[in-house]
Amino acid sequence: MEIISNKAIDPSKVYELIKKDTAGSVVLHFAVVKRSPENKAISSMEFHANGDVKQELHTICDEILKRWKIEDVLIIRRLGQLNIGDIISLVAVSSSHREEAFDACRYGVDRLKKMLTITKKEIFV
Repeated sequence: MEIISNKAIDPSKVYELIKKDTAGSVVLHFAVVKRSPENKAISSMEFHANGDVKQELHTICDEILKRWKIEDVLIIRRLGQLNIGDIISLVAVSSSHREEAFDACRYGVDRLKKMLTITKKEIFV
């Protein structure tokens, strides 16, 4: 399942979307807006659609479902202006085995970082 949102991601509701009775492992990864390690004065970031974001997220989910034996995958991607500490994206995987859940989640995170349909702009103080 893939979700694109302009609203904040609520971590307390994510588990309900991904849990399965047959899954012994659920792995969640939240990407968060952070201050630059070079101490640049970043106050926020803007993320904008530059193409069919929904289709690209769907493709990533399909790749994960075909490559690993998992119960479900959930990817949520934010658009708009996000401040320090806001959640940018979520990759969640449920599986009967933890190794597959971790590997599939890592793959999803790596693929999100390479998305072509989202542009990022850093806003400085």
